[in-house]
Amino acid sequence: MTNNETLTVRDNRTGQEYEIPITDGTVRAADLGQIGKTADDHGIAVYDPGFTNTASTRSAVTFIDGDRGILEYRGYPIEQLAESASFLEVAYLLIYGELPTRDQFDSWQHEITYHTFVHENVRSLMQGFRYDAHPMGMLLSGVGALSTFYPEARNIHDKDIRHQQIVRMIAKMPTLGAWSFRNAQGKPFVYPDNELSYTENFLSMLFKMSEPRYAPDPRLAKALDVLFILHADHEQNCSTNAVRSVGSSQVDPYSAVSAGIAALYGPLHGGANEAVLRMLARIKTKENVPAFIEGVKKGEERLMGFGHRVYKNYDPRAKLIKKACDDVFDVTGVNPLLEVAQELEKIALEDEYFVSRRLYPNVDFYSGLIYEALQFPPEMFTVLFAIGRTPGWLAQWLELVDDPEQKIARPKQIYTGDRGLNFVPAEQRWT
Repeated sequence: MTNNETLTVRDNRTGQEYEIPITDGTVRAADLGQIGKTADDHGIAVYDPGFTNTASTRSAVTFIDGDRGILEYRGYPIEQLAESASFLEVAYLLIYGELPTRDQFDSWQHEITYHTFVHENVRSLMQGFRYDAHPMGMLLSGVGALSTFYPEARNIHDKDIRHQQIVRMIAKMPTLGAWSFRNAQGKPFVYPDNELSYTENFLSMLFKMSEPRYAPDPRLAKALDVLFILHADHEQNCSTNAVRSVGSSQVDPYSAVSAGIAALYGPLHGGANEAVLRMLARIKTKENVPAFIEGVKKGEERLMGFGHRVYKNYDPRAKLIKKACDDVFDVTGVNPLLEVAQELEKIALEDEYFVSRRLYPNVDFYSGLIYEALQFPPEMFTVLFAIGRTPGWLAQWLELVDDPEQKIARPKQIYTGDRGLNFVPAEQRWT
């Protein structure tokens, strides 16, 4: 090891110096823990709320370069996958690390198609929710319940059993998502149609009424397929971290993915595109955009759908979703809020205030417009996100299970409470 592969740290409390190895641009927290360690001192720990600069794992699933606006799944640029691959191809790629051969894909597609149906008891569970139950709460409960229907899923070190649960979850997620949508509308649940493709079948379960067979517009099916691809994985985000953290206890994959769904349920993670729609509706017309921009600069308004914790450039997913808008609006008619969104983007990308802060449109800026055009209510947006993200969660979970370095998640804390208090019995406290 050469000198430029280490970090020299001097503890000014003791004058002692430590040489810490640097690997892949990181230092191990355990190495920092040796600094100043004595019988009475546990050594240095890293304080990093929100894990803004802490690597919790090594991963080969997704690469992001936020400064250059690059997103790759298993080394393949997101632009090429969205343009030329299907969602099920991308799901296979994420989970198994390579693009499928024709035979592998045919087998994969057949397995997923075969497992789209759920047990009738799950149907009864979904029907038991109130009419106003949030679809994400229903999806969360439905996926968690699957762990009780497949108790063998707890055997996470058996590769064949793991594969079976992965197939089941990817297959059944659209069924549960569609039923949560139908429940809110008071409509009967629609069973899967296994003659249709993955996204076509999902659209059928969502919108089929009395017709013998629902025939979705191929442009809408393709746009939804692209949206699923763009949401399929995004490195160690909040929900993926939840899947890995819960999965580190060696729980079954249904329970681990349920944790991801619960994290995605939160407005800071999965609800951003709904906030964009509310913002655009409040602006109303493109003529009101300049005044709104001035309000943002004064701190009186919030610009939703711009900026990202990772991307300091134009989110590559936003560019692709913007293209998908054209196909959707060819079918549904143009959403009048699109003109507001385009004007807002145009001004923001030219204004020094936003350029200097590197605030570019993110994936949520245009996705809500597409979902609304497809007749989804805002509460369904995160369900669509979850269906697309399922292969990524499962790929990350698989990687966790096979990683010999992974331990059960147990972050340190900095204790700030009282110490050494003496207990006072109730009869003395209550007199």
